[in-house]
Amino acid sequence: MIPRYTLPEMANVFSDVARFDRYLEIELLATDAHAALGVVPAVDAATCRANAPTVDDAFVQAVSDREAVTDHDVAAFVDVVQAAIGTPAGAWIHYGLTSSDVVDTAWCWMMRDACDQLIAAATELMRTLVLLAREHRDTVMIGRTHGIHAEPTTFGAKVALWALQVERDRVRLRAARASVAVCKLSGAVGTFSNIDPSIERHVADALGLQPVPATQVIARDRHAEFLYACASVGATMELIAVELRHLQRTEVREVQEGFKPGQKGSSAMPHKRNPIAAETISGLSRVLRGNLQAGLQDVALWHERDISHSSVERIVLPDSALLAYYVLRRMNRLVQGLQIFPERMLANLHSSYGLVFSQPVLLGLVQAGLSRDDAYRIVQENAGRAWDEGRSFRELLDADARVAVPASVLDEAFDLGRSVRYAGRGVDALDALHLG
Repeated sequence: MIPRYTLPEMANVFSDVARFDRYLEIELLATDAHAALGVVPAVDAATCRANAPTVDDAFVQAVSDREAVTDHDVAAFVDVVQAAIGTPAGAWIHYGLTSSDVVDTAWCWMMRDACDQLIAAATELMRTLVLLAREHRDTVMIGRTHGIHAEPTTFGAKVALWALQVERDRVRLRAARASVAVCKLSGAVGTFSNIDPSIERHVADALGLQPVPATQVIARDRHAEFLYACASVGATMELIAVELRHLQRTEVREVQEGFKPGQKGSSAMPHKRNPIAAETISGLSRVLRGNLQAGLQDVALWHERDISHSSVERIVLPDSALLAYYVLRRMNRLVQGLQIFPERMLANLHSSYGLVFSQPVLLGLVQAGLSRDDAYRIVQENAGRAWDEGRSFRELLDADARVAVPASVLDEAFDLGRSVRYAGRGVDALDALHLG
C-alpha cells in the first residue's frame, strides 16, 4: 500500500520485519516442542533461541539477498536463520515443516491482529456516531428518496442507522477474526507424516491460535471471509460518505466537512470547500471490493495446494487491512469535525411548499370517506400546482371544494411534530449497543 493511505499501527502488523519476526517465532516454538518430545536435543533448542538473529532491516535485506540465489523466500529465510544460529543447533530449524506451515500460520496470526485493530477502530467510530445521533435526535430534516423530497425525518435517525450498520460490521469482523485465528503445522499435505501433532498444538497455544485440519495450506475461504469483512467496512464507510457528499452540495448545504486553517479546497478557485475526505473514502471502498473478488478466486486451488493464491495475498491481505483501517479512522475524523446546519435543513424541508405532507393529507381524505384513487388524484393535482406555480400546498387544498374536511384534519396532516414523533426510535436503539 502506498504511504498516503498507510497508518503506522496497522502497517506494523504486515511489515517485512514483523512478518519475518513471526516466522522466526513459529520456527523457534516448533523447535522447543520438538525438544520436549526428545526429537531435538534440549541444548540445541536452547541454543537456537539464544542465538536467534534479531529481525531488523538488515535481516530482511539478508533474506532478500539469499532469495536471489534460492529463488524461494522461505528457504532463503531458513538459510539466513540457520547461518545466524550456527551448527549443529541451527540444522534443527524448520525440522519436519513445510513452507506453508510457517507462512500460513504467520498470515493467520497477522490477520487476527489486524482484526483486533479494525474492531477497535470501528468501536471508536461507533462512539462518535452514537454521540452525534443523540445530539441531533430532534434535528428535523427532509428525508429523500430517489434524491427527491419525500417526508420529514431527523438527522439523528440518519446517523443512528449508520451507527447500527457499523455495529454489524463489528460483528462481521469478530466472525472473521474467529475464522482466521487458526494455524497448521501438519506438513506437506497436512497428514503430519513427518511431524507430531503435538508440535502444532504447542505452537497454537503459544500464539493463541486454533489448530485446524488442512492440506498443505489452510483453506482460503477463511482469508476470503477476512477480505469480505474489510470490504463490508468499506461499503459502510462509502454509504456514509456518499450521503455526506450529497448533503454538502451547494444547493443542499446541510452539512460541511471541517476545514482547517491554511487548507485549500481548490488550486484554482479559492471559494471551494470540497468534500475531499468523503470522496477519498468512496474511492478506496472500490479497491476493497476489488480485493474481495481476488480473494474469492483464491479459494479454489489445485489438489492439496498450488501457489496461485500466494502472489495475490501478498497484495490484497495487507492492503485490505490497511485500507479498511484507514477509512474507519478517516471517517471518524470526518464525523468529529462535521459542521451541521439545522436551520438549513429546516429551510430545505419547507422549500417544497409543504408537499412533504402529501401522504398524511391523502390518508386524511380517505378517512373522511373518499376513495383512495379519488383522494390520490386530488392530492396529486394540487401538489403539481404547488410545485409548478410556487404556491402553498396547504392554501391550494383549503381552496379546493373537493377537499371537504374539517380544518383540523389538514392541521394534523401538516403537523411537523406528528411526522417525526417516532423518528427517535432508531436513536433509542443505540442504547443496546456495547461500546466497549
